[in-house]
Amino acid sequence: MNEPKYKRILSKISGEALAGEAHRGLDFDVIGGVCDVIKKCVKSGVEIGIVVGGGNFWRGIKDGGDRMERTRADHMGMLATVINALAIADCLEQREVPVRVQTAIEMNKIAEPYIRGKAIHHLEKGRVVIFGCGTGNPFFSTDTGAVLRAAEIEADAILLAKNIDGVYSADPLVDPTAVKYDSITYDEILAQHLQVMDTTATSLSMDNHIPIVLFALKDPENIYRVVMGEKIGTIVKEEA
Repeated sequence: MNEPKYKRILSKISGEALAGEAHRGLDFDVIGGVCDVIKKCVKSGVEIGIVVGGGNFWRGIKDGGDRMERTRADHMGMLATVINALAIADCLEQREVPVRVQTAIEMNKIAEPYIRGKAIHHLEKGRVVIFGCGTGNPFFSTDTGAVLRAAEIEADAILLAKNIDGVYSADPLVDPTAVKYDSITYDEILAQHLQVMDTTATSLSMDNHIPIVLFALKDPENIYRVVMGEKIGTIVKEEA
């Protein structure tokens, strides 16, 4: 059997991707497919941390807009990520994959508080760790939360599983001439204002020298393919 390219990964899964065709709520066929592949990765010896978004239920700045105070709207978004984290945890446990949910905001009746050392211990024991509540602070996206956790657990790469199959020069749904990149640098992402992640997340990833692989979650097997070293989607790194 081939050895995985990445020993420890942080997978960021967008909430919208978990909603499937409905675009809201949870599609358990989609989640089940993702969990099947995560189990496959764990069996291959890969240590997996997961940060999940909450956009299938609530996006603080988008849904709250000018109708709510930003901090409160963002707190609601953090709660949405916990709903998704618990759903993924349950699906993994149904597949006999050991899992722990840790949250940046304490919710000790339903999850562990985030503690770096404990998270690393779980990973070393072969448990999947799902991180909820982003960074635990308003004004920061779950993308930034994903990069922060990746840096803290010393992940080899960040896997961005989204509704799009890579990084494009423009929005391919708007501009039919948009070109897909096989690889691109952090500096190019920032200079061209490409919407891979927000600028805070991109800069943090660059500062910590963590490569990012962005790919479509439509085929969950892409997670395994990336882990095993196949060229899927777009890789963002320091040198093109």
